[in-house]
Amino acid sequence: MRFRLAITTAAALLAANSLPALAISAHAQDEQPQVSVESTDLGDGLYMLSTGVAGNLAVLNGPDGVVMVDDQLPNTGGLIEGAVVEITGGDAPRFIVNTHWHGDHTGGNAHFAQLGTTIAAHHNIRARLDDAEAEWAQAPGILPILTFGDDLTFHMNGQTVEAVHIPHAHTDGDAMVYFREANVLHMGDTFFSGRFPYIDLSAGGSVDGFAAAMERGLEIAGDETRIIPGHGPLSTRVELQASLDMLREAAFRVRNLVEAGADLATVRAAAPLADFHDDWNWGFITTDRMVQTLYNDAAGNAYAYE
Repeated sequence: MRFRLAITTAAALLAANSLPALAISAHAQDEQPQVSVESTDLGDGLYMLSTGVAGNLAVLNGPDGVVMVDDQLPNTGGLIEGAVVEITGGDAPRFIVNTHWHGDHTGGNAHFAQLGTTIAAHHNIRARLDDAEAEWAQAPGILPILTFGDDLTFHMNGQTVEAVHIPHAHTDGDAMVYFREANVLHMGDTFFSGRFPYIDLSAGGSVDGFAAAMERGLEIAGDETRIIPGHGPLSTRVELQASLDMLREAAFRVRNLVEAGADLATVRAAAPLADFHDDWNWGFITTDRMVQTLYNDAAGNAYAYE
């Protein structure tokens, strides 16, 4: 099933870029692209929702109420609500779990909070949203009202839903959510399927932590586990392993250059990821941005790229 909404060009670009520091415009009306929600039935009352311009969502429906993972952008709240209502027959989410603080995953918090949804997240997500200066982050209801440290478990609709904190990976507040009985793992932005990952060094992310997060995902996921990445198509441990292998090799190459004394210009000129370009480059994290991220992580700089 598909649902459509016209969103602003600025918001679409933000969603594609996953940059919380940029302001999301809810006012520009010209040349608005159409965005649709695609719903994939995973069985056991569980669905994956995807727009292709912001983070993937999971929706668990049942008699105990709806649990949703992430909620996309500020101006797509109504669109996502419509997709959820189509699944549930009328109920808004009872709970939403944020996988990290970026605006393409938490931007809908305020919309759903107004509907009575309880927003849950790691402590660091609330802290970063509370400190954010962007206009979208000032909306009433944006802050999670239920926070956790290592983990949080929901026992609803015949499912054990386990949110587990992953430190210093994509950010310092990441969580992955495992629907145990359905055998579905939502990894948030600790997994970008089939593309270079965005590792937000300025928000406590790290290359080693990101690799460790994917290793944790592989520990949880079996051969039959379906994995919802933060961005990209529904995947399995095969795609997750390929992403981990790529990151390990890419980081090894860049770190060797940095340890040999190369500066960023020299690393760029060496084109250490040239053979990864065709398979992993995409519109937001290009091959050059991945090189910069790996260089800055190795050099101890607290930003991903310029």
